Amino acid sequence: MHPAWTDATARAALRILFDTAVAAADPRAVLARHLPPKPRSGRCIVVGGGKSAAVMAAALEDAWPDVSLEGTVVTRYGHAVPTRHIEVIEASHPVPDASSERGAQRLLERVRGLSQDDLVIALMSGGASALLAAPVPGLTLADKQAINRALLACGANITEMNAVRKHLSAIKGGRLAAAAAPARVVTLAISDVPGDDPAVIGSGPTVPDATTFAEARALVARYGIALSPEAAARLTRDDDETPKPGSLPNSEFHMIATPMMALDAMAAKARELGLAPLILGDALEGEAAQMGTVMAGIARSVRAHGKPLAAPAVLLSGGETTVTMTGKPAGKGGRNTTFLLGLAIALDGAPGIWATAGDTDGIDGMEEIAGALLTPDTLVRARANGLDARASLAAHDSHGFFGAIGDLIVTGPTLTNVNDIRAIIIA
Repeated sequence: MHPAWTDATARAALRILFDTAVAAADPRAVLARHLPPKPRSGRCIVVGGGKSAAVMAAALEDAWPDVSLEGTVVTRYGHAVPTRHIEVIEASHPVPDASSERGAQRLLERVRGLSQDDLVIALMSGGASALLAAPVPGLTLADKQAINRALLACGANITEMNAVRKHLSAIKGGRLAAAAAPARVVTLAISDVPGDDPAVIGSGPTVPDATTFAEARALVARYGIALSPEAAARLTRDDDETPKPGSLPNSEFHMIATPMMALDAMAAKARELGLAPLILGDALEGEAAQMGTVMAGIARSVRAHGKPLAAPAVLLSGGETTVTMTGKPAGKGGRNTTFLLGLAIALDGAPGIWATAGDTDGIDGMEEIAGALLTPDTLVRARANGLDARASLAAHDSHGFFGAIGDLIVTGPTLTNVNDIRAIIIA
């Protein structure tokens, strides 16, 4: 048992729990056990995209040192690692750039002209949607960039965003696997999406797509997204649908790391720390600040009534909240720090409750900040620094708020991504 739950011990425990979640999804530890049998003939082409793509490629090379590997993966700037045979291209995330377009086209080139004796190993992880930007003919990279920015700001969830992206792309929604036919395609993926839907991870370049142009048009209308005339025209092309379920018989999919795996590892570590863990779910969605209000209510119940479990305890959850941008933001923030700001306001300094929330890829929003820590005196320390929590929330300045009191978590690139992880300790 922990000797005493002080501010120092609670802070240390929260960081241990976050680091445990990241370690549980490290491709270098989990990829090898999910590989298919080594190919006996034909070529072995490796393609991939995402924040973990480069380290996944390196792990594959280490696992198969005697196999002739060739191919290309695209990862975020700063996320490349040395590889011996597989080309690594760095590109922009969350808004694509010219390297995103070049990388996507390179992947399509790699898989064209293959035979049924060839094996394609696709390494997919979170971030691939932006990192693999291959506009269909008639659209430009500028069109894709504008749509990405609008999707990020409108409050749509990741499944909805990717339904639109797939229907404007030459590589997403199963089109990469279709281009590789008749070769066998084996996808190894790290899930960063609620529900672990293979078709949503990276917009499913190797996975059949059940969504339609009609659904994409409806989503654009629902969220009031302004499209260029060319993009609007593209979404009327019902005659050029993405590959549908049953149409990619030579493509198989394997999940090598998921949010629930990370949460299970956190729960085991929590028991070692003398905390009773309760996993609330791995696919929680909704507005980040409102999620903070809900979680505050559960934490207060644990402390006051020992329900739904007795303290000392830790509430664990994963998933991906949203932040709907209103007005012109005066600051910077991400969904995890926004969640914590909402939690702090709802707790209003309640004693004996500490929390952390962070993205396991080390990037909350668009900055190199993983998340932050919340303590019982967060609001007191903020006021001493001239900050008002509600004003910071309204200005979308959660990074500035937690940065001013020294409670940001900065990890640098973790090279994995199983989405957001939240932990609330009640002592």
